[in-house]
Amino acid sequence: MKKIDLKITGMHCASCATIITKALVKEQGVISANVNYSTEKAAVEYDPLSTNETSLINAVKKKGYQANILTEDNKNLEAKLKHKEIAELKLKLLISTIFSLPALILGMFIMPEQLPYRDFIIWALATPVQFYIGSFFYIGAWHSLKNKSANMDTLIAIGTSAAYFFSAYSILFLGESGDQYFEAAAVLITLVVFGKYLEAVAKGKTSEAISKLMKLGAKTATVIRKGKEVKIPIEDVQKDDLVVVKPGEKVPVDGIITEGHSAVDESLVTGESLPVEKKKNDSVIGSTINKQGSFIFKATKVGSETTLSRIIKLIEEAQSKKAPIQRFADSVSAYFVPIVILIAILTFVVWYVFAGYALSFALIAAVAVLVIACPCALGLATPTAIMVGTGKGAKQGILIKGGEALETAHKLKSIVFDKTGTITKGQPEVTDIIAFGKLSEKKVLEIAGSLEKSSEHPLAEAIVNKAKQEKVALKKVVNFQAIVGKGVKAKIEKKLMYLGNQRLMQDLKVNISSQRKQIEALEEEGKTVMALVQEKKLLGLIAVADEIKQDSPEAIRRLKKLGLKVYMITGDNQRTAAAIAKKVGIDHFFAEVLPEDKSSHVKKLQQKGNVAMVGDGINDAPALAQANIGIAMGSGTDVAMESGNIVLMKNSLLDIPKAIRLSKITMAKIKQNMFWALVYNVLGIPIAAGVLYPFTGSLLSPMIAGGAMALSSVSVITNSLLLRSKKL
Repeated sequence: MKKIDLKITGMHCASCATIITKALVKEQGVISANVNYSTEKAAVEYDPLSTNETSLINAVKKKGYQANILTEDNKNLEAKLKHKEIAELKLKLLISTIFSLPALILGMFIMPEQLPYRDFIIWALATPVQFYIGSFFYIGAWHSLKNKSANMDTLIAIGTSAAYFFSAYSILFLGESGDQYFEAAAVLITLVVFGKYLEAVAKGKTSEAISKLMKLGAKTATVIRKGKEVKIPIEDVQKDDLVVVKPGEKVPVDGIITEGHSAVDESLVTGESLPVEKKKNDSVIGSTINKQGSFIFKATKVGSETTLSRIIKLIEEAQSKKAPIQRFADSVSAYFVPIVILIAILTFVVWYVFAGYALSFALIAAVAVLVIACPCALGLATPTAIMVGTGKGAKQGILIKGGEALETAHKLKSIVFDKTGTITKGQPEVTDIIAFGKLSEKKVLEIAGSLEKSSEHPLAEAIVNKAKQEKVALKKVVNFQAIVGKGVKAKIEKKLMYLGNQRLMQDLKVNISSQRKQIEALEEEGKTVMALVQEKKLLGLIAVADEIKQDSPEAIRRLKKLGLKVYMITGDNQRTAAAIAKKVGIDHFFAEVLPEDKSSHVKKLQQKGNVAMVGDGINDAPALAQANIGIAMGSGTDVAMESGNIVLMKNSLLDIPKAIRLSKITMAKIKQNMFWALVYNVLGIPIAAGVLYPFTGSLLSPMIAGGAMALSSVSVITNSLLLRSKKL
């Protein structure tokens, strides 16, 4: 079996993705095909013995779309193409507004007798909007027709065309007795283009996230060739090369240390804020940052095999497998459009052929059906509610990337939290200072801070910062020495002092048995404990931890109240994970988890329903992309924020239940809008067709039908605007 990714161009709505998916699946040898309208990509798995890439591309082209095999070059071009698309839509929106706004003002507020040739001026203003700006609606409708389907493009093309061409007929042949609807068609197209522009902006985030991930990798590597250090491009690094890494440099590729030692910041991969001590035979991961010390390692994974490359691939796969949400309006339109056209034709035939009325009478009745069935209300039902909903969220620091997130968030069954930087602050802090004997806690902090001020370790930074906060004066030290993986030592006022972990205590043969329970108790709270020793005498203990955010427990409580099952996922050990989970009220957690496993855990939970993933680091990006809803913290990395569907700018977990509440009330408004839009059509179409004419003697004119159409749109917009008053 073989897998390829295709870049699809020419899609106009979610139903286009369905058409392409069906076409690909029908091809002999295709095992599966997933077309994502949001990312404009298709992931295809096929048997190379039964079909090939050319056949797959031709299958897409036959349906009226373009497809290209996605290569590294294509990926680099994606961001540029997306920027170009957004710029083109922005220009179209500007042009459309320039023409449609004057047409609307003239049509609504200026009478024909006040301005000679008013209707012809409106006609001239509406024409470029109808045929230049609205051209892609006609293209989409044509493709849909060729594929024996109907979508929102079909509705918009038919509705605006009916209004436009009847208006032209009315002005040319009916004169003063006729009515025109040019401005209605122009304004509708402008509103839909505005929605397309907003959608393109949201979709553009995907390629940016991938591009930024690609930029995170090291660009060069220093390797040993023929006994000399040589700097080469990262692409030229080969397996088994000996690579040299100096302080502050990125680790170029994955490998195993053969010489030297250091502390490496692996937060990119593990999400943990504390650098990891590395020595001979330890593994290192490409794109992590060497904090201190130099080392040489043997390359074991290069190119597409590195951890960062796999993370990028995981994000791409997760995004390509996300089925686009089929808009309710699109599914209705598949039946609605043919029925409306049929009713209009029948209306004309009944009045003209069977009832024997004049051609103009039958034509007016048929056009009234098309005009009153124009999908203004149906087309505005979803985007207006989404626009108001996302705007309301933005005001409260909740950025929601388009309608899909709003449509999905209210269906969530479970929510998964990354620990570091999400539930916790992401910065180590001193939590406990314990003094023994006659020493005070301040004295313990003074000695510890003096020892650690020469160290570059993050735990040392936490202790020094604590000393500064407490305004403790640090003393001068001599003969400072860092003991790799264990602690530090130095002389203070001619006394030899040590600060380190239990392994250092064992080396020094310091008896800490009486403090064992105290140390274990601190460790069970997720804290790192260091002992302060003078010669072999224990002076005190200092515990450092990544503290829980103040609002985390309350946010978890509210999410549980909403009926969600809450999980925590972390690279920490079981003891630390259990302690943190208990503190915040989480009953379920996954410990010692790497990035690849994070997304797989999300996949498993998705078998039970929709899942949200909350994270802030690059390491969370694959899981954020895999989840039905990715929620990124505003304080997190750009990649995490762009991989997420929802971004919490205030960095408060309390905004998550607010976002879910916003989803619920927005979806309620969408359903209300859809209901009234459909009821309006169900009642309006028969009246427009003239079912009441035999009883009342009056026929609904296209002008009144147009007014009713406008009224239905206003009612939908007004209902959506009521969202603003809702409390989250």
